[in-house]
Amino acid sequence: MRHLITTSVRIPLFYHQLPLTWSSSRSPKIDSGRLRPSTSLPGTFLCALCSAVLLLQHLRATTTPALTRAQPCKIMAYRKVCDAQGGPLVGEVLHCSGGLDLDWDLDKEELQEPGPSMDRMQMQHIDCQRSGCSDPGPDPDPELMEPIQPSVSVSPHGRFERLQEDPNYISHFTRAPGHKGQRRLHCFLVKYFLAGVALFVLGALIGWFTHTSTIKSPVLPPDSSDLLEELLKGITADKIDALQKSFSSLSDDSEESRARYLYRQWVGLGLTDVHLSNHTVLLSLPGSTPNTITDRSSHECFMPNGTPCDQRGPNDLPKQQFSYAAYSAMGSVQGEVVDIQYGSVDDLRRAKETLNLTNQIAVVKLGKIPLLYKLSLLSELGFGGVLLYIDPCDGPPSRHTWRQAFRVTLNPGGNPAIAGLSKEAGGSLTSLLVQPISALLAKTLLSSPSTGQEGSCIPLAMPPNTERKKITLTIGNQFSYKKIYNVVGYLKGKRNPDRYVLVGSRHDSDHGGGTSAIMNQLIAALTEQTKRGWVPDRTTVFCSWGGSALGNIGSYEWGKDNSVVLQSSAVAYVSLNSPVRGTEALRATASPTLLQLTSDIQRRQLLSCIRGGNCPGPNVSSLQLPGDVSFFANQLAVPTMEFAFEQTRAEETTSFLSEAQFSSESPENLDPLFKFHETIAKLTAEAILRLVNDPVLPFYPLDIALDVQNKLKDKSALSLPLLSSASALRDHAAFFQSETMRPANDPKERDPSHVRMLNDVLRDLEKSFIIPQTPPGVYRNLLYSLPGKTPQFSILKFPQEAVLPCSIPSKAIKHNSANKEVLFHSATNQSLSLILRAIQSAERLVCFGLDLFENYSSE
Repeated sequence: MRHLITTSVRIPLFYHQLPLTWSSSRSPKIDSGRLRPSTSLPGTFLCALCSAVLLLQHLRATTTPALTRAQPCKIMAYRKVCDAQGGPLVGEVLHCSGGLDLDWDLDKEELQEPGPSMDRMQMQHIDCQRSGCSDPGPDPDPELMEPIQPSVSVSPHGRFERLQEDPNYISHFTRAPGHKGQRRLHCFLVKYFLAGVALFVLGALIGWFTHTSTIKSPVLPPDSSDLLEELLKGITADKIDALQKSFSSLSDDSEESRARYLYRQWVGLGLTDVHLSNHTVLLSLPGSTPNTITDRSSHECFMPNGTPCDQRGPNDLPKQQFSYAAYSAMGSVQGEVVDIQYGSVDDLRRAKETLNLTNQIAVVKLGKIPLLYKLSLLSELGFGGVLLYIDPCDGPPSRHTWRQAFRVTLNPGGNPAIAGLSKEAGGSLTSLLVQPISALLAKTLLSSPSTGQEGSCIPLAMPPNTERKKITLTIGNQFSYKKIYNVVGYLKGKRNPDRYVLVGSRHDSDHGGGTSAIMNQLIAALTEQTKRGWVPDRTTVFCSWGGSALGNIGSYEWGKDNSVVLQSSAVAYVSLNSPVRGTEALRATASPTLLQLTSDIQRRQLLSCIRGGNCPGPNVSSLQLPGDVSFFANQLAVPTMEFAFEQTRAEETTSFLSEAQFSSESPENLDPLFKFHETIAKLTAEAILRLVNDPVLPFYPLDIALDVQNKLKDKSALSLPLLSSASALRDHAAFFQSETMRPANDPKERDPSHVRMLNDVLRDLEKSFIIPQTPPGVYRNLLYSLPGKTPQFSILKFPQEAVLPCSIPSKAIKHNSANKEVLFHSATNQSLSLILRAIQSAERLVCFGLDLFENYSSE
């Protein structure tokens, strides 16, 4: 009977232990029940394990005889239990805890090596206890075998009975010192140990590189200062010059051609989401013949610029057609010329007290107050026509306005066909016939003396006791329905893609050249940074508006179509309405929320001044100005900002001169080196980067509170509740800014949901200052003011104008001064109540934010 000898050798293998079984076929078998690598097992060690297994297989094949002659070791014997059907269960191994068990089932004869060095070996005998089992070989010599007392332990699977360890069982043999088998064993062990180490290192390296090659290293966001530096480096005057030349080289100068060109440019520059939309609107255009002014006494006919009608040349027709008032009433009116100066309340009262103003023609200067408000008062007073001009003393010295007429629009915004036209005025927006004229023609009609000598300037005015000229004003404008086009492109944000920073420009033929070139340069610079790995936090919406010259039609129509989304998503509007109107002064306009950011940007950029010295300080204000910014600031209360170069500083008499649209000078003539365009582009780029990238919006509620208190300095006419509310708003805004906004700027304390709630409060703060109705031409947003020597809420400047008793005879007015005072105080109180309500609303919003964040942090 042949006996099976089982030898168990425990070999530690790293920190994973796998049972391997070698049968007589000398092929290693890995226990499938034990070799189940977990997900935590690195790929590196899997490769190393495979290499070690192959090494051990080869080691066993070459060193099996030598291992039988190893030093005495503890041997565990296993007895195979036959199953009930009479056949032995094969191919199973015992699951044992501990190190890696290598069980070799070999014939006894294979373990015996003849020779004199083998003294004696004692082996445990495993016998089959069930009849019917085959006898594999002859019985061993009884003298060499010792009986085993089986103390049985059943395995968990019930297929093996494990014999308890016999402490007296050892394998005894002696070997002569220096035997060549022992030397061979040592040589084998050293050789294969080194080979195993080499294979392990090789497997570790292969597993490491295989594992790491599939993982892409994350792109680290660039530092904000480095990003700003790289962004500004990408904006140069040469690039803007090239973009301007490409834009001005279009063969078709129509608005549609310009819009389609910008669409292609934006897509080519890297914007993946660009839309070209159109709106059919009612436009007021000049007629086939220019408008004229005729002196009835001398029968002289004048063009709007003062040139006699019989002296006009063929090249003068386009310039004369440009000089008109869009959406004015059409026809002819005859009347006397009345000097109204700026159309102030005192001027109107003086004129009404001495003259019959019905169907007369007023000569009015631009400036001080909005044009639409002046026209509303003149219409109430019964005037039939209005001639507008710019006093040379108010205009910039470098601009020769004596012989220049201009264009104005009477459209407050949007499509007039939708807003509703005046039926009695034949479809126009006013019953007045309005025409801009040059200062030279105004001087002739007013019989004004010549201006001062040696650089002094005497404002134009009609001398006292001067006979008034009788004239005939003829307006031949025409209405036409046409399409205007808007181009809107999106640079999507990642963390807050539903928060929009809008950047607006215009592409009409009058001012679109330099503006569109700056916009294209900004898009190119920002998209270049995204290609290098920068991802903005918020979405940037680039907008190029159509129909801007005739009342910001494109921006109003797009804004009304998307008003629901914009009210909750728009966080700021950066304007490029007319960035380079001159080269004398850099002006910045911003809502109080953005005053600090605008001042910081302007101060930093002016460190490298264009002129190399005598750089002006920051010139930042919150004056309301015309342009496409109007809808977003006036209707949605979105914080706005704008940088622009002008010919003169914005002052009380010059602030509304921008309502006059002169025939635009080409950017090449105005700024040959495009350095001023480059400066505006860099200022705007930094503002955009801060607005889209700062985790906490760079809004400062304390600036709003201080601005409110600054406009309430005249405490004599103010009530105590109004002053106390303004003081409470300042205290809460200061606490909110220091205790809530400042910790949120710390990356260690920055929680995304916390920051989002904070930004929503900052975004909505200006909405508290929207009032339902204001006089024509005055912003509904109380935070924007009209120019003046002292800051003041705009609606407080108009109570007496609003109650001007135009329908009451002048004699009745003198005898009813008491009633006039009552009306004045009533209108003032009504305006103050609107201001008080706005301040209290803003204070409640700030307090709500404080309570919200306090509860949020406590949870």
